[in-house]
Amino acid sequence: MIAIYKRELKAYFHSLIGWLFCAVTLFFVSLYFASYNLLGGYGMLAYALSGSSYIFIISVPILTMRILAEERKQKIDQLILTAPVSVWKVVLGKYLAMATVYMIPMIITCFYPVIMGCFGTVNYVECYVSLLGYILYGLTAIAVGLFISGLTESQVIAAVVSLLVLFLTYMMSGITNMINASGNMATKILSCFDFPKRVNLFYDGTLNVTAIVYFISVLGLLLFLTTQAIQKRRYTVSVKKFRTGAYSSTLIAVVVAVVVFLNLMVNELPEKYQSLDVTSSKLYSITDDTIKLLDTLKEDINIYVLASEENHDTTVEKTLKKYQDASKHIKVEYVDPAKSPAFATKYTDTTPSTGSIIVSGSKRNKVIAYNDLYETEMDYATYQTQVTGYDAEGQITSAIAYVTDDNTGKLYQVTGHGEAEISESFTSAMSKANLEVETLNIIKEEKVPEDAQAVIINVPQTDFSKDDAKKITDYLKNGGNVLAAAGWTEEELTNFNSILEDYGMTLNREVVIEGDQNNCVQSPIYLLPQINSTEYTDTLTGQYVFMPYSVSVSEKEDNDDDSLTITNLLTTSSSAYGKSDIQNAENIDKEENDVDGPFYLGMAAEKSLDKGSSKLVVYTSDSVFSDNADQMVSGGNKALFKNTLNQMVDVETSVSIDVKPYNNESITVPQLTAVILSLVLMILIPVIMLIVGIVVVVLRRKK
Repeated sequence: MIAIYKRELKAYFHSLIGWLFCAVTLFFVSLYFASYNLLGGYGMLAYALSGSSYIFIISVPILTMRILAEERKQKIDQLILTAPVSVWKVVLGKYLAMATVYMIPMIITCFYPVIMGCFGTVNYVECYVSLLGYILYGLTAIAVGLFISGLTESQVIAAVVSLLVLFLTYMMSGITNMINASGNMATKILSCFDFPKRVNLFYDGTLNVTAIVYFISVLGLLLFLTTQAIQKRRYTVSVKKFRTGAYSSTLIAVVVAVVVFLNLMVNELPEKYQSLDVTSSKLYSITDDTIKLLDTLKEDINIYVLASEENHDTTVEKTLKKYQDASKHIKVEYVDPAKSPAFATKYTDTTPSTGSIIVSGSKRNKVIAYNDLYETEMDYATYQTQVTGYDAEGQITSAIAYVTDDNTGKLYQVTGHGEAEISESFTSAMSKANLEVETLNIIKEEKVPEDAQAVIINVPQTDFSKDDAKKITDYLKNGGNVLAAAGWTEEELTNFNSILEDYGMTLNREVVIEGDQNNCVQSPIYLLPQINSTEYTDTLTGQYVFMPYSVSVSEKEDNDDDSLTITNLLTTSSSAYGKSDIQNAENIDKEENDVDGPFYLGMAAEKSLDKGSSKLVVYTSDSVFSDNADQMVSGGNKALFKNTLNQMVDVETSVSIDVKPYNNESITVPQLTAVILSLVLMILIPVIMLIVGIVVVVLRRKK
């Protein structure tokens, strides 16, 4: 086998075929690498590999067409048929020679993630998993070409048939959809030959065991069939032709059955054993919060996917399998709207789109629109909508909590004093936690509604009237809860401050400046306070909270109310100072009249009542509940917001999972550097390969 391997490898590099294959393969991979990664700024190698996958349709037939067909045409194969060497060793030696040629451009491609890493954030594991899928795809395609080359003595026929077969495997997904979009037995059989479907699992960021087993088993089967094709010709010189032929056919049937059985068994494994999620944001995994919720389930939850089992969103399918693996109470069923158009009417009055999900429990049902499973935004450079996040876990977990919970929380956001709107991601977090939010114009209402589990006051710009303040105070006395955010305002908020003073707190007017660079970012007024360990902050381990343009809150000196428990949540360093006359300050440097820190930027007060208790929590930045501030600390502000509400709202199962971002890896390559690297990888190295190949061929002809 070693001798055959060396002979074939020399044959490839003593001719132009090996060099041409390496140059062409590297050119196309580098072309897409330059376009997507170096110039486009994407930090994922999967884009380049996915874009260049079609090159196998052309390059592999050129590499494999002569490997067996030419020998058969020139009758050299008679030496193999009569030689005292195993046929499988001959086939394996030839295959390994072609695999070695293929691996040369792949080894060069292995350095591409390292190149990207020099210019930004790169998930190396995800890049190399994608490359593994690409390599397996290419090796399997070579096995296809080898098998077809063993069936004919014409190089042209071998090349054309190989090209046709590889093209059909590349287009198999579209072919099956044309035959029957809903799927049938024919499409199930044809999908067994869908190579891109399996390699896309690697490109999507999963180390998929089923795909690895599929490619290796198909590759092995093709090598075995190639061996049998040669073996059959060897048996033609035997007097035992009939018996050995029958044995060969039986063996082929057995091996094919074993391969099919192996793949079926692997596909039946639980999802957690089938694939490993290697994406940065763990797109295909479920969080500990979801697992905790599933562990508490005491009733069966039916999840209906409005799509056929053969034609559905495979990403959503992987997520749903995670739910099934985590709890025996989760039942997933695919319902084809074309076959059961009235199915959704049992659960909703609307007509959900294809791909939507219905979560059904014993208490209630919830419909998740397919569009809500993904977060999108408009790319104004191309005026096309792009998918930026995956929210299936957030939506499904929220729906499970909703259909199993006996209570749903009711919140009111106070308006009428120039309050800021709560940003979209914060309102989405409340919605996922099954918290219903309504606006409350306190000026027009006689009192806070009795069903309010909490009231949110978000950065009032004008003061409350005494009557408005009394309505909030009365609500608190009756066991209500208030979450307030307040920043610096030109007008002093006397009546608003009186609400806080009833709970032993005072809102100060000094703008806080941080003197310690470790507790701010970019500017001394962009504060990153120290997070004290409390029930309100227990999930923020390792995270920051961003508090720009903050004032401070302090405990009243004359507070003697034994029913009050006051907790400091966020604290500046002792180097911080407060400017009381910020309007007339020429700069933010510390001056003689400035107040020395440390300061409290978040404070919670709980008052014991005859029946239960009430809570008032204050944060002192006018941007604390804004998306811009939250993005600065990767969701830290939103985590604080959700935690605070969880301490106030009596919802049995309040779980809110954030949207998982797509494609968050990015690189920034200087334009000139990107052009130079592109030319080197795409032009210079392939041209050098071709020149070396031509020189080798010319020198050999002169000998």
